[in-house]
Amino acid sequence: MENLAMHISNGIINGPVAALFAVIALAAMAVAVHRGRQDLDDRLAPMAGLVAAFIFAVQMLNFPIFTAGVSGHLLGGALAAMLVGPWVGALCIAVVLVVQALVFGDGGVAMLGLSITNMGVIAVAVAYLLIALLLRVLPRTPAGLAVTAFVAALVSVVVAAMGFVLQYWLGGTADLGGNLAGLAGTMAVSHLFIGIGEGLITATTVVTVAKVRPDLVYALRAAGKPVGPASVPAVGGVR
Repeated sequence: MENLAMHISNGIINGPVAALFAVIALAAMAVAVHRGRQDLDDRLAPMAGLVAAFIFAVQMLNFPIFTAGVSGHLLGGALAAMLVGPWVGALCIAVVLVVQALVFGDGGVAMLGLSITNMGVIAVAVAYLLIALLLRVLPRTPAGLAVTAFVAALVSVVVAAMGFVLQYWLGGTADLGGNLAGLAGTMAVSHLFIGIGEGLITATTVVTVAKVRPDLVYALRAAGKPVGPASVPAVGGVR
């Protein structure tokens, strides 16, 4: 269960709770589709595809969490929220999770509502709230953007992990002997280290994009805080 805690396998959570969170996930995705249509334009639509593909690819790369004896990988909530916004970002994560479950068996199909709620709803929402807050107070520099991305990614991963703890408390199928606090502690510590890795990946990716094309970073456009001037072609002069 530690290896698949965020990509929840079939049978870990009982049917009624899984069905409840399937409804929650479907409702959240319906809202995301409705609101995301207002954001989509010629710039954001291809960016959403690139973000989903990037998250899918990077999730294949695991890094070891030596203190917990498990490995972690990018969840992508903060990265998606920063680059394409909370609504389209939630849809990107949901698409990645559905493909992983159906094609690669990474997480149970019956548990998709739980996983989408944790990673596509909770993680994205927490990340974007932090991003909106931090971009108001931190300087408009690559360092400020990197700190914003790192903190948002770290916190969103830990909070999403606590979402799984709540779900397990509601409908976990294995008896923990009343040791829910032990599960919460294990999830928090292991995902704290996963969050550090996620924060580094997210900060590096976002700052790289922002230095080249700050107009492609949704969070900067929404905050009205470009990191630097748009790039000017080096050949052909300036008109």
